[in-house]
Amino acid sequence: MLHREQRCTSDMNGQQWEIIRPLLYPEREGPGRPPELDLRQVVNAIFYLDRTGCQWKNLPKDYPNHNSVCYYYSKWRDEGTWRRVNQALGKLERERRGRRPNPPELAEGAVIIDSQSVKTTEAGGLRGYDADKRVKGRKRHIIVDTLANLLEVVVHADNIQALRQAQEGRGPVIAGAAGEEAKSSIKLIWADGAYKGRLVRWVREKLDALLEVVPRPSQQQGFQVLPRRWMVERTLGWSNRYRRLSKDYERLVESSESMIHISSIQTMLNRLAPSP
Repeated sequence: MLHREQRCTSDMNGQQWEIIRPLLYPEREGPGRPPELDLRQVVNAIFYLDRTGCQWKNLPKDYPNHNSVCYYYSKWRDEGTWRRVNQALGKLERERRGRRPNPPELAEGAVIIDSQSVKTTEAGGLRGYDADKRVKGRKRHIIVDTLANLLEVVVHADNIQALRQAQEGRGPVIAGAAGEEAKSSIKLIWADGAYKGRLVRWVREKLDALLEVVPRPSQQQGFQVLPRRWMVERTLGWSNRYRRLSKDYERLVESSESMIHISSIQTMLNRLAPSP
């Protein structure tokens, strides 16, 4: 199938497409109807939207029709494909850096968790008010490995406390980090003060792991790099490159999580197969 040249910085090069293609659309055995659209261009369109923050209807005409692109995006979201692709690329990135493919390994199995409050728009859906940060919107919980690669993300209304969400609800966040195969390898979780209290006992009882709070110095004024926590804060900083994440524009929290996975996928593809 012919492909147009890379015209946007978010477009995949040939090597990146060969990495992601079998993860999105495995080769079928036996008879079957092949896709009518150029799936590489479909993914490029989704990457463009995530990177630039444009609306679906404003996708450039060089890409397939926005309704078709949205169909595949929603299909892969509902099937959990974006999450699986992110996990697969995370393994490849760890192998490239000389680490074990299944995370994590530092300090006998360490991960870092943090949360971020973001405003929502008129799109609707779940939202709440965070009185501490004075933000009306949603909260993103992310877990990263010791290379700052995204392992898991959960989004919920911003009025639900971090402690409750980490123990209950959709996930739970910590127990879902990197899937069942890696859960037993997690022995240490670094977090900020929002995750202290009963959660320490919950992590010990449910995961047989230690949750260690990395406190902010009492005399700190302004920004300061904190041990261990700087890795997850760097991941949140990388997400700022993707304008779709500047606010939560999605009606469904599942879409919010998918957009974060997609930004992580783009970041790792650029490391695994950088464009000239």
